[in-house]
Amino acid sequence: MVTKTRKSGTASTGASATASPLSGAIKDSAQQIWLAGLGAFSKAQAEGGKAFETLVKEGLSIQRKTQAVAEERLNEATQRMTNMASDIGSKAAGQWDKLENIFEERVAKALNKLGVPSARDIEALIERIDALSAAVAGEGGKTVKTAAPRKTAAPKAASKAATKTSAKTASAKPARKAPARAKKAA
Repeated sequence: MVTKTRKSGTASTGASATASPLSGAIKDSAQQIWLAGLGAFSKAQAEGGKAFETLVKEGLSIQRKTQAVAEERLNEATQRMTNMASDIGSKAAGQWDKLENIFEERVAKALNKLGVPSARDIEALIERIDALSAAVAGEGGKTVKTAAPRKTAAPKAASKAATKTSAKTASAKPARKAPARAKKAA
């Protein structure tokens, strides 16, 4: 261990004399550091407002650029979604049309099997009845030529059903009209 011993009066005065210029230099150095800190604080305070305003301006310009890019991306995404939605909608409409056609065909087949005439068959019969009625009214009871039935694009099964139905109606109508003619003649 190191122990310090004090020397008598002359040695201590020499030490304080040497300590005094050193302590003065330290005090001067501390004073300069303090003054430099105050100057830096003052300068930062004066220029801090300018620096803050500059940073705010830069922040606004960056925010505007970011918003513009974000809006552009949003518009692109919206356009893509709109295109996808219209594509999906058109595909779905096509599928619904196919499904509707299949359903109509199956219903028509089922009705045909049951002997129910189709709308085309009924339309053809109505035209034929109208032609026969016009011919009867125009001839005044003379021999009536039957009008040729209108040709339709109905399937063969529907045509068979139409002929069955027209044969049934043709055989049933004269029986009903015969008494009516007899009354007119009497």
